[in-house]
Amino acid sequence: MSESRKAPTQFPFGTLTEDAGASADPVVVEIVQGSLASIEHEVETAIARTSRSPMIRDAHDFRAGIHDRLLRKLTGRSYSALVHPVARDFPLEEMKPGDVFFHNDVYKSEGGIGHLPDLCVTVPVFATVDGTERVVAFIQAFGHHDDIGGAVPGSMPSHATSVYEEGLAVPPIKLWDQGVPNRAALTIMTRNSRMPESLAADLDAECSACLMGARRLGELFDRYGVEVVEASFDAIIDRTTQTYKREILSKIPIGTWVWEDYAEHDGVDEPQLHTQRITLTRTGPEDPDGERVILDFAGTSPQAKGPINHCGDYSDGVFLKKWLAPILRNLADTPERMAELDVNEGVVPLIEMRFPPKGTLLTPEFPAPTNARTFVILRLLGVLAGVLAKAVDGQMPADQETIRYTGVYGTDLAGRPYLMREVLGGGSGGRYYADGEDTIHVVPDSRNLPTEFTESRFPFVVESLSVAKDSGGPGKFRGGLGYEKHLRMLADAHFMSIADRSILACWGVKGGLAGRPFEVVIDAGGPNERVVDALADAEPVRAGESIRIRTTGGGGWGDPLDRDPESVVRDVRWEKVSAEGAHDDYAVVLTGSGDDLGYDAAATAALRAERAAARGEGEVFFDRGPGYAQLAGGATHAAVDVR
Repeated sequence: MSESRKAPTQFPFGTLTEDAGASADPVVVEIVQGSLASIEHEVETAIARTSRSPMIRDAHDFRAGIHDRLLRKLTGRSYSALVHPVARDFPLEEMKPGDVFFHNDVYKSEGGIGHLPDLCVTVPVFATVDGTERVVAFIQAFGHHDDIGGAVPGSMPSHATSVYEEGLAVPPIKLWDQGVPNRAALTIMTRNSRMPESLAADLDAECSACLMGARRLGELFDRYGVEVVEASFDAIIDRTTQTYKREILSKIPIGTWVWEDYAEHDGVDEPQLHTQRITLTRTGPEDPDGERVILDFAGTSPQAKGPINHCGDYSDGVFLKKWLAPILRNLADTPERMAELDVNEGVVPLIEMRFPPKGTLLTPEFPAPTNARTFVILRLLGVLAGVLAKAVDGQMPADQETIRYTGVYGTDLAGRPYLMREVLGGGSGGRYYADGEDTIHVVPDSRNLPTEFTESRFPFVVESLSVAKDSGGPGKFRGGLGYEKHLRMLADAHFMSIADRSILACWGVKGGLAGRPFEVVIDAGGPNERVVDALADAEPVRAGESIRIRTTGGGGWGDPLDRDPESVVRDVRWEKVSAEGAHDDYAVVLTGSGDDLGYDAAATAALRAERAAARGEGEVFFDRGPGYAQLAGGATHAAVDVR
């Protein structure tokens, strides 16, 4: 295999001012930064209140972003798509007020769109410079929509072998021309959707919200002038660069480390280890290109036949840089400080990416399918956390898996077709200072669908929704718990699932154990009980049958024998850990029950000493759970798992 390479880009990182905003008035910078956050929030609020599909309106699986005319992301509350493909195909000097651009073509998105249901709307912002209106910024929104065509309802066929099976792909087009919608393009898109009314309403909401955001940002330029605002943009981005260099990069010792993790199946071939590897190198000040983190993805598996590929090797990997950068925040001095750190374009100069040749999971060749690309980009978050854990003696969280798509579709009791999909979260990994969080979602502000809404609109009853007991990985600091949700169908339907981590669990670190994997059981306890594969397009479910969904628990951090027994008692009382789990996983001998629940200190100490002596000392830094051996020929760990 040839050497790794950088991804070429026609939009290299740059600045708007000669001094990178150093001379900007700090008070004005704060005002501009606050205004950007307010505008972004207003755009997202408008979309949430005026959209129609459950995925956008209720689950909030969408994001807005603000970018300057150099295409740099200015806001840092969440990730967003890229303006690069629009600027590539439509010169800025030819854009007009009221223009709205649209795209969802994965292979024409410069890496900013992962699968076809993610539809992206971009609106240029104008201000007057020397008597002429010119583009000074962009407002953008993208979100996961119900259906854009393809082989199955929801446009995520788990067994796809080509992008042509996944739905309608639209390269960058002008959807609105100076305020006039392109009705022909909108008609083509809605005609290809199984949910045309929802799609049309969502697009209207997103276009209108972005146009409103463009007006708001234009008012900021009018108030302070282009030169002042652009100097503030530079200052905002440079401040992020300097903060990460000072507070985050300094925590990583100079050196090189390697780690890898795996997707377990692609929907086409039998389950196997689809490797995603990162070689992390932290350079020093003497390096000719300066201090930075180099992420080399050499060793990543060949592209899959099925839809778990992700197009990452475009535009210098700039989308992946901003996608992965939040993991670095875990190195902040305190959790409170971590929450204060934005991820905007300022992280880009500190991260260098090197990609393997075309034809891997991260560098697929058209027309490889990509609809389940979360299996790769979510796993990469964990791979980066893992390789950093090796570099910093485990001072990183254990693993989590917080996106999977489940749903049902069919005909309701009134004879109308319906599609219900939900993005259920999972438990986050235990941390060196605290347990993981329960039932989190990686998309900020996203959530499970409200029971009252789903029961009134779809033919099923939500019998229960709770945390999944014992799902969090045992550790000194326990992994967060996943969801357990029970549906009972009122009419015949089909169940769908796009999920990973049903064999390979979320790993534990530094003595912590893996969490419980994802599982779906239909008719649990009934005559037709069956486990459903995590990649399923159309599993039949009869009226009266139940669907039990258990999502992943986060991995544990540290030796579970070091966990405070009082914390274990509390977890049993709160029904997060079972009595059996307290004994088997934590070696805590419980006494009493209910309000009188406690533990026998002497018996617990003796049992823990016995367990510790029996297992001896180990050099393996990560625990992948029992599913790893199933796919690794009986091996209990990978070579990279040893520090």
